[in-house]
Amino acid sequence: MRNNVTLFNSSNHRYVLLNESEPGEEDGIPSNQYLIVHNGKGTLMDPGGFGVMPQVLNEMLQYLNPDDIEAIALSHQDPDIVGGLSSWMKLTPARIYASRIWLRFLPHYGISGMRRFVGVADQGETVSLHSGLQLQFVPAHFLHSPGQINVYDPISKILFSGDVGASMVPNNNCDIFVDDFQKHLPFAEGFHKRYMASNRALRYWVQQVRKLDVELIAPQHGPIYRGQAKTDFLNWLYDLQCGSDLLDLE
Repeated sequence: MRNNVTLFNSSNHRYVLLNESEPGEEDGIPSNQYLIVHNGKGTLMDPGGFGVMPQVLNEMLQYLNPDDIEAIALSHQDPDIVGGLSSWMKLTPARIYASRIWLRFLPHYGISGMRRFVGVADQGETVSLHSGLQLQFVPAHFLHSPGQINVYDPISKILFSGDVGASMVPNNNCDIFVDDFQKHLPFAEGFHKRYMASNRALRYWVQQVRKLDVELIAPQHGPIYRGQAKTDFLNWLYDLQCGSDLLDLE
């Protein structure tokens, strides 16, 4: 098991990949949880399912108390993202940011009271938190969720990409970063062909990402894309046939 990894650090801003959670019963697929600390306040991205919540909390306590978490961003509605949310809401005062189309769905996770939820517009938007942190929500619809949103941090230049870029690497692979995209491709190709809706949706996403100054693409599963591997990944997605493109209509 690896230690937490600081991906960016300055005097008032830190971006951390928390210790990778154990997969539990999720078919051997561990997940990544990310923490941004800005001016002493925290933002969690996709804090994880119920089973990993204690471990994520333990790692987060190395940086902040729960009272200092001001925001939680949910890329989409899956249980490996939202399953532990009711516990986080009891421990923190955080506002919860999620696509507006999932606000009616989330109470099914045992969440009562939706006053702390903020629905993110389909076209994306930029929000300013009390700490002064600005987060840019980038639409990633139909990849694989109809309402997926990504989170871009302009200070660290890190894009949290949710399930875009996810990969299923062997359990003994502890690489933090992807540096050779062709070597990494076998671990990502099957997932993207099956779970991404269409090439049109991918091209739209790639076009949005290319407008940003992105240093790292940080997915919810698997290692982080950087350098030439990041560029190669975007180029591959732009031309990838996937999802409905592969349906045989005959």
